[in-house]
Amino acid sequence: MYTKNKFIKYLSSSSITIILLVIAVSLQNCVNLDENPTKSQLAPGQFSSLEDFNLGVTGVYGKLRTAAQWTTFNVFGWAGDDITTHKALNKAPFREYDQMNVAGDNPRSLSNWKDVYSMIRAVNAVIESAQGLEVADKDGYNTLLGESHFLRGTLFLHMSRIHGRIPLPLSSTPDFDIKLATQIEVYEQIEADLLLAESLLPVIYPDVLPGAPRPNKGSAEAMLSRLYMNWAGFPVKDNSKYTDAANISKKVIDNHAAHGFELLSDLNDLWEVENRFNEESVWTIAYNNPAGLGNRKYGILGYPSDVQGGWNEVFAEVRFFEDFPEGPRKEATYRTDLDWKNFKDQVQPIFTKVVGPIGDLPSQWSTDRNDFYMRYAEVLLNYAEASGRAGTNSTDAWEALNKIRRRAAGNPFNTPDPSVDITSGDLAELAFTERKWEFAGEFLRYNDLVRMEKVAEALSDEARTPLDTNIPIANPVLGSLSSDNYYAPIPQIEIELNPNLGN
Repeated sequence: MYTKNKFIKYLSSSSITIILLVIAVSLQNCVNLDENPTKSQLAPGQFSSLEDFNLGVTGVYGKLRTAAQWTTFNVFGWAGDDITTHKALNKAPFREYDQMNVAGDNPRSLSNWKDVYSMIRAVNAVIESAQGLEVADKDGYNTLLGESHFLRGTLFLHMSRIHGRIPLPLSSTPDFDIKLATQIEVYEQIEADLLLAESLLPVIYPDVLPGAPRPNKGSAEAMLSRLYMNWAGFPVKDNSKYTDAANISKKVIDNHAAHGFELLSDLNDLWEVENRFNEESVWTIAYNNPAGLGNRKYGILGYPSDVQGGWNEVFAEVRFFEDFPEGPRKEATYRTDLDWKNFKDQVQPIFTKVVGPIGDLPSQWSTDRNDFYMRYAEVLLNYAEASGRAGTNSTDAWEALNKIRRRAAGNPFNTPDPSVDITSGDLAELAFTERKWEFAGEFLRYNDLVRMEKVAEALSDEARTPLDTNIPIANPVLGSLSSDNYYAPIPQIEIELNPNLGN
């Protein structure tokens, strides 16, 4: 167990100092992919130049890449009805989420907590060190400041989707008695950060690859749409936020070309390594394996041990796979070429989104695959669903839904198709269901179940039992499916260090 002194020492070394070992621009900038990591180290204190400011920001990306390369970063995704893990082996921390039975000493929860709050403290240090910096390039300064607030707001949102109420440190100075914010306070702080980011970021970030590996104004607006969808749902249930979600999503849609956002024509292309920078991502966490900065949650992690020597970590739920509508989207989501029913280790389907298309990531455990933290498809479906729940079923909202449906059927998404398009019915529920299939295997489904209070409906034994009665549920639910068990507990060691976090 940490003592108070050890905890202070830990904070001093990892949070007050901004000096983040990273190959800084290698991940975000298309100009220099081989920067010397020693050049991305800065002494703590006031920045003296825009270059210092940039190095501070890119240093945060180094910490982000280190944390996000593991499935631990998305550990809450296992609670969804689309994903499961191995029934035994060393996957107990993931199984706890899978079975809605997360303990306070879950090591993945603790690891993610430390990683993300280390990033938040680093961003705070960057923001503080940039105060009062006088530079000729005001646009460059504003871009970096907006990017810093985007990162902090997005990280707060990420943690809130896991734990609900969280602390909101806004300074690099450690506060050992910080309290949990209310859920509304959490959302208001995220909103403030993202609105400031929106006001400061450029329409498109200069000199970066497609997919916004460094965010632009549209990235901030897209993340706001995600925030408002959560705010409108459980636990706050402020229905007025559906209007905000619809409005901000529409803003992104109306300016998507200027921001460099668009759907890919073929879903199969989205998951190929060669397309790791693509226009569908509205914010990308980027990797560069040849430089030793690989992504370690794809490829081999998604196979059972009897296929490619897999590591048995990420599998598809059988019932979800059975219910998934047939067609090109299902083929792009799962490796249907594999005879999963005859796997000897664990009888579960395999996600193309995890192991890669045929021949793309055959057995690698560290890859160039980027993480599409948020896709343009989500913006379209946020607009459709939020419009429906706000009671504004516009033609544009139906069109946003139909673009996703057309591509799912293998058709051009911009061309109306009477055999696929729908223009009547409950737009909100139709869009919600469309999300279920569109984002399967992307660690997003559980959050949708939480915000709409559909956890019990989706995770009941009846809902998860395979139609093929010869196949059991891999990890039956052990914990409660009621709303008081929706969020993961804050790591117990953090509560012991600061009892205020146990409120």
